[in-house]
Amino acid sequence: MSTDFSIRPVGIPVPTQIVTTSNSAANEAVQTDLPVSQTVAASNSSAPARNDLQSNENVSRQVVFDQAAASFVFQVVNDRTDAVVNQFPDEAMLRRRAYFHAEDLKSQPSRPLNTDLSA
Repeated sequence: MSTDFSIRPVGIPVPTQIVTTSNSAANEAVQTDLPVSQTVAASNSSAPARNDLQSNENVSRQVVFDQAAASFVFQVVNDRTDAVVNQFPDEAMLRRRAYFHAEDLKSQPSRPLNTDLSA
């Protein structure tokens, strides 16, 4: 068995064609069979992405600890209605974590409380 390892190309290398676009709404969009009212074209103006909420005067942010899931929950709450606008992790993830946390607690052997303080 050989100890050297090398990768050798097989066959003749083929040149690849490089396609460039000048954008301009993807060169006046792609020809389709759809009517104009149903087509989609790329826009030239790109708005910067925002992570903050647009109407942030009525919301507050809070962090709570979900004991069943044994994890922190980050929430955005509407101040007027006390409704949760957004949260991470979502409810499905919290239920999944709570289930697995309960399974972990069941699988751990119960140990007696060590009351010996002389050690």
